[in-house]
Amino acid sequence: MTAASKTVSDVIHSHFGTLTRAEKQLAESLLDNYPVSGLGSITTIAENAGVSTPTVVRMVQKLGFKGYPDFQAHLHQEVEATISNPIAKHDRWASNAPGTHILNRFADAIMGNLRQTLSALDTATFDSVASLLSDRKRSLYFVGGRITGALAEYFFTHMQVIRPNTALLSSNSSSWPQYVLNMNPGDLLVIFDIRRYEQEMVSLATAARKRGAEIVVFTDQWGSPAAKLARHTFRIQIEAPSAWDSSVVTLFIVEALIEAVQSSTWDETKERMKTLEGLFEQTRLFRKLS
Repeated sequence: MTAASKTVSDVIHSHFGTLTRAEKQLAESLLDNYPVSGLGSITTIAENAGVSTPTVVRMVQKLGFKGYPDFQAHLHQEVEATISNPIAKHDRWASNAPGTHILNRFADAIMGNLRQTLSALDTATFDSVASLLSDRKRSLYFVGGRITGALAEYFFTHMQVIRPNTALLSSNSSSWPQYVLNMNPGDLLVIFDIRRYEQEMVSLATAARKRGAEIVVFTDQWGSPAAKLARHTFRIQIEAPSAWDSSVVTLFIVEALIEAVQSSTWDETKERMKTLEGLFEQTRLFRKLS
């Protein structure tokens, strides 16, 4: 592997242009049902892809692995990482924790996450998502999981001030079909889904795509299954010295998008803000200090 933060999928994508025709056929087969498609025997993988076992050996070595066992070991590590529960994550960090203060350890981890995420983030993707969010012809829908629901609500709350036609999907997935019913071609569904991924997100994304909606997914470095249905995906480094995954870098990108959208539509946004402040004053929701 060229970098510890890269997944096997990342490595396949980065080397795809250097592969032979048969190797590309194998790579596409592996990516089609990733990572499960790479967990079988070398013979099974070759047969599923319609290539020879020597082709499998040559490709994994070309990708930088010592051999097929090394390639598969990395896949198993990825699978283990995506299903880790908070206790397992805490124990893994605790067993390797240096003697420095938790504030320093946490800061080092978060800064590393930020650097790695930004180095892999395509600015064209960011700009395209900002443009989609700014397009008032599109309705916006936001949804998150048990933990990431707070991020979805934060994003929604700001976008609701900036522009009309925004909706936050309920945490109760049984109500999602009612939101999908209102989706029109070109509308935008923003999904937050990190490891231990929620299967309902795939069902929601599938239904939304059938309605013609565009999908943006915020996920982790391993990638939510829903990302396969997305027009744009933000893959964010989330590991921290904690039983819980970090949302700091995800929030960083969300806030940068909020600023990009409000700046590009500032005249309209400013008028909405003025109107909202007037409503706050009428309802005395916020007390002014004299």
